Amino acid sequence: MTCKVLIDDNFHYQDENERVTHGQFETAEEAIAACRSIVDDFLAGAFKPGMSATALYDLYRSFGDDPSADPKGAPVAFSAWQYARERCEVLAATACR
Repeated sequence: MTCKVLIDDNFHYQDENERVTHGQFETAEEAIAACRSIVDDFLAGAFKPGMSATALYDLYRSFGDDPSADPKGAPVAFSAWQYARERCEVLAATACR
């Protein structure tokens, strides 16, 4: 099964004209890894020392890239927003140490 990764722009929420194709992957696992990397890259660039998880997540939901895996066949369970929420918590907690 091949799996295409699409990226929507949270700033232009639900505007399919702003959607871009990131790439084609051989497996759903590879596609999900690419989606996670896209979210991680945004969060790493947006995070500032002392920033709360909530502030970082709000910034992501307003301006971050929203990748999704579009498979041929069975659906792929991945939510960029849920993943971003979890990563924001980790980033904020790690920065406090």
